[in-house]
This record gives sequence, structure tokens and C-alpha cells, in this order.
Amino acid sequence: MSDGTPSDQLKAAKMRMGAFAKSAPDLMKGFAAVSAAATKAGHFSAADRELLAVSIAVATRCEDCILYHVEAAKRHGADEASLIEALEVAVEMGGGPAVMYAGKALEAFRAL
Repeated sequence: MSDGTPSDQLKAAKMRMGAFAKSAPDLMKGFAAVSAAATKAGHFSAADRELLAVSIAVATRCEDCILYHVEAAKRHGADEASLIEALEVAVEMGGGPAVMYAGKALEAFRAL
């Protein structure tokens, strides 16, 4: 990940997102609604949905997304073994670069 601890990096990402939300409130209200619907427990638990988001963030190489969704997965009760399984799928879909970002996600999970 970038400089600082995963907690510091997550705080900075949330600050950037908050600043953007102030600049584009209508857009971010819509995005917040999409996010709430996408992570709401249904057939998959909220933790499972967040782990899906982590795997996509790893495959698409979004460091801030990794931090945000790792924290949410932990908050919803995901354990490290579940994260590892989600990261295995991310590596399958994302190839070599996903291996590197999977390591970043695991590091963040352990630090947050």
C-alpha cells in the first residue's frame, strides 16, 4: 500500500471521499444508495458481499477500495480464512498483478 499504516491510509481515503461528496453531493447520495443496496445482507451475508467487493478491488487494483472493503468485511464478521478464499478468486481473475494486490489486502486485514 502507500505510505503510512493501513489505518492511516483508510482515514485518508475516507477524507478524500468526504471531500468529493461535498463537491458532488447529488452524485454521492446516489452512489451511497447503490453501495447500501450492494452490501445489504440477502442470500449472501453482508460480510460475504464485502469480501466479493475486496476480490473485485484486488482484481481491478484499487488500493483505497481494498482498504474500505476489508474494513467493512471485518466489521461484518469476516474472518481471515474467508478473505483468503476471496483473494484466491481475485488472483484467478486478475492474474499476476492480483497476487501483489492480494498481499496488500491481507496486510490491511491484519492491520485494521
